[in-house]
Amino acid sequence: MINRTVTFAKHHTPNSVRVVARRMLLEAHNAKVRMTVPVQAPSAYENVFHCAMRKTASQWIKAMLSDPLVYRHSGLLPYDPRPYKWQHPEPFPSGRIVSSLFLSHKKFQAIPRPERCRAFFVMRDPRDIVVSSYFSTRSSHTPMGDIPRVRKVLLEKPRKEGLLYVISHLTAKGSFKALRSWAVAPEADDIRLFRYEDLTGPDQRAEVDRLLRHCGIVLPPAELDSLLSHYSFSRMRSEKEVAGAISHYRKGEAGDWENHFDDDIHEAFAAATGDLVELLGYPVPSRIPHQRTE
Repeated sequence: MINRTVTFAKHHTPNSVRVVARRMLLEAHNAKVRMTVPVQAPSAYENVFHCAMRKTASQWIKAMLSDPLVYRHSGLLPYDPRPYKWQHPEPFPSGRIVSSLFLSHKKFQAIPRPERCRAFFVMRDPRDIVVSSYFSTRSSHTPMGDIPRVRKVLLEKPRKEGLLYVISHLTAKGSFKALRSWAVAPEADDIRLFRYEDLTGPDQRAEVDRLLRHCGIVLPPAELDSLLSHYSFSRMRSEKEVAGAISHYRKGEAGDWENHFDDDIHEAFAAATGDLVELLGYPVPSRIPHQRTE
């Protein structure tokens, strides 16, 4: 597990160095787990694929799936595509939990996969994705990819204009189209959709247990409780803050978009997404509340 020093370093080193360091840490983690953790109940599946939208607690889920408790009850080691510079549609090594894949359903289907595998996709209210993307990109996300460029733009804009920019940016990147692709995909036994709001809400324990069981991973009740306690948002937030980094686990409340959307933002969002909110089954209020002042 990445300690506080590494967490601090992630925010203060070049991206190329972070990628190499992350790969070395992951390989060291896997070697240690193989040597010290006996597999009690191997999963029936050769691979598990964690697919997601960004801002759907992907790092939290990845952290849980990388825990030795999960290995003990699955025999599956974590595989993060980024440090290994994975290119679509290359196959993945067997015996791994691949986390996270930010792909459309069509692109995921193009990846060669073993017959015995499971996949899940985590969705979230796209309005909350906009708000979370704004705050994360502006303040807390590790400076990688296009984050520095977009951050510079957001820091120069008032919040409302920044949110409008994020909607445009997510549209240009195809994020809303990717989310739609999973929502309209044909049902399949090996792929299941989960909601961010359920995985982080009051029924979290039951929902995380359902996700793990879908992947052929059954944790005893006490070990599941231990896993959820260790990776609680409050604990991960405090560790980040002690390490000197702005917390990536800012708030995460369902419906937070209502505190930030006004008529103009909602109009821009609706133009970009169409009926996506209704398609995903999220509630649409009869009126849009006024945006909270900064």
